[in-house]
Amino acid sequence: MSEAVSRPNNLDAFWMPYTANRQFKQTPRMFVAAKDMYYTTDDGRQVLDGTAGLWCCNAGHARPKIVEAVQKQVAELDYAPAFQLGHPKVFELATALAELAPPTLNHVFFTNSGSESVETALKMALGYHRIKGEGSRTRLIGRERGYHGSNFGGISVGGIVSNRKMFGTLLAGVDHLPHTHDIERNAFSRGLPLHGAELADELERIVALHDASTIAAVIVEPMAGSTGVLMPPVGYLKRLRTICDKHGILLIFDEVITGFGRLGGAFSSDVFGVIPDIIITAKGLTSGVIPMGAVFVRDDIHDAFMHGPEHLIEFFHGYTYSGNPIACAAALGALETYKEEGLFERTTELADYWEDALHSLKDLPHVIDIRNYGLIGAIELEPIAGKPTQRAFNAFLKAFDKNLLIRTTSDIIALSPPLIITKQQIDELFDGLKSVLRSLD
Repeated sequence: MSEAVSRPNNLDAFWMPYTANRQFKQTPRMFVAAKDMYYTTDDGRQVLDGTAGLWCCNAGHARPKIVEAVQKQVAELDYAPAFQLGHPKVFELATALAELAPPTLNHVFFTNSGSESVETALKMALGYHRIKGEGSRTRLIGRERGYHGSNFGGISVGGIVSNRKMFGTLLAGVDHLPHTHDIERNAFSRGLPLHGAELADELERIVALHDASTIAAVIVEPMAGSTGVLMPPVGYLKRLRTICDKHGILLIFDEVITGFGRLGGAFSSDVFGVIPDIIITAKGLTSGVIPMGAVFVRDDIHDAFMHGPEHLIEFFHGYTYSGNPIACAAALGALETYKEEGLFERTTELADYWEDALHSLKDLPHVIDIRNYGLIGAIELEPIAGKPTQRAFNAFLKAFDKNLLIRTTSDIIALSPPLIITKQQIDELFDGLKSVLRSLD
């Protein structure tokens, strides 16, 4: 790769997302290639991907079936309008996804990202209640520390302070459940924490405060990822489902991170045995190759919109690139890769080995909690007094220097490798992390 391509001589124009721009541009960290489990840096180092890119490259990098599908599609049909027109692959993909989804969630609406999937699901919930003659159900319930993308609807129902504090009053009529993180009772849990199911009962308090007739939907991540990998306590999601059913409230699962194999099944419903009314996905849908999201909807929600004269649009919502042909090809290639290589099952097969390797870090300096499920994990560090996030960011920089890619949020290290990771690469990841953690101030 040429010097001009691999080392840009001007970094000023690009305002980078969720990045310490000034720090980065003083010491850039550049990837120029990727294959399977490794990135290649501009100085020729091989960096082990411990985060599946950004929670998304579940099948690894440059996988043949996805590459071939995209190359073929871009030469055959690069774009087709999604409004009042279609193309074969979008229907093929929707059918394949519906077969993968939990029972009764047989309709799929395509978006371009997790953020757009969230906005779509919220609008579906509000529209559904209005069609059913319950137009007073306009209130949305999120959860503290929840992450639902970066658009206004998502940050309104989300509960991460830094994502909300600069942007005014956001959407009206939103309330929040308490988060489920409880280090005092659940520190160093292996798998789901035992304590905290009762926190779901806070929904009853919110219902009593606002009245069920005003509440449209509850939206939660089954496993809260971006805030630092918070697992649902045993029984928590089932209690949420029961309370929502009791009061006629829709339950939305944001599975942008947990979907497509991360926890050991296609969706968390396969793992936790709780079926929501709407599922939000993106990321692993195309294994991160091309932006795409999908919203899975219960049959009766979809069918409620299908009324009136047949020539009229039923749902005034969508995007220019909904169901883009190249994205559909990438998604079909990803689904084929997941199936042929048994990657969802591989998550389950590797889960115990991953868990043991992760928890081997328990007694290292500054480690105050470790948590895991499937092929995901978190190491929570004691913050430096007066310098929140600094210790974890230092770990991120040291890890990169040691050829490891990790993700940090607050003072938490989050790990979510591609599902193709081997036991030897798990050892490589955690041996490197041990060195990093021992070196932290």
